[in-house]
Amino acid sequence: MGVLSWILFGLIAGAIAKLVLPGSDPGGIFVTIIVGVLGGLLGGWLGSSVFDSGGVSGFNLTSFVWAVIGSLILLVLYRLVSRRARA
Repeated sequence: MGVLSWILFGLIAGAIAKLVLPGSDPGGIFVTIIVGVLGGLLGGWLGSSVFDSGGVSGFNLTSFVWAVIGSLILLVLYRLVSRRARA
């Protein structure tokens, strides 16, 4: 699956991650979109390389789940880093 597909998945996965982890994020909607796109790329890499998931090969449910997982990971990390920076 190409990088453009993971970016598209990331946009959608970022919105899902925001629904799963509601709250005020510093940076607003644009930062959340960027975190979603990067999370989709992270999820694609995790699923393909680290866990050798054969299902990460196109627009399917497994690929989407990996994109959401990557977005959730990055959203949590972003919130932790931004809290420490404010403190």
